[in-house]
Amino acid sequence: MILKYAGIRVGKMELADEVKKEPDDIKTGKAGDITHWGDPNEGFVGDITGKEKGYAIYAEPLEDLMKKYLPGRTVNLTGQSFEKILRHVSTGKPVVTWTTGDYKLPDRWESWKHGNEQITTPLDLHAVVLAGYDPNYVYLNDPLSARKAVKVKKKQFIESWHALGSQALSYE
Repeated sequence: MILKYAGIRVGKMELADEVKKEPDDIKTGKAGDITHWGDPNEGFVGDITGKEKGYAIYAEPLEDLMKKYLPGRTVNLTGQSFEKILRHVSTGKPVVTWTTGDYKLPDRWESWKHGNEQITTPLDLHAVVLAGYDPNYVYLNDPLSARKAVKVKKKQFIESWHALGSQALSYE
């Protein structure tokens, strides 16, 4: 979605093929809980096609894919203030941000092992494109539902975005 804003023509299935994948298969316990899986900081966890269980990817490995299509133009805004994110949006450049499926604080955290690491994250993690804002709301383009200009209370969105590591990517 963000590449389209930047004038890049590439299909989502081509991107799905090219994005870095985290190869660890999901392992579950007797109760069905996830015991071992991949690290979204390393690549897309699970099946990106949706045919099998899939999860998500975080900013850093997605940034690597963006750099292929936007060399010298990709901007990682992770950890920046939300005001800086909004200033970037105000230049006409939308920003990929990480939130939850309902754009609220995560309430279903899950933990699993990845090698010797413990991964703790909400299962309803979701990346959306922040395309606009006003004093009280942000406007999101949601690639999962294909809805555009989804109106979300700014305070609510910021809380969710902070809880998920203040991750953000865009371009110049």
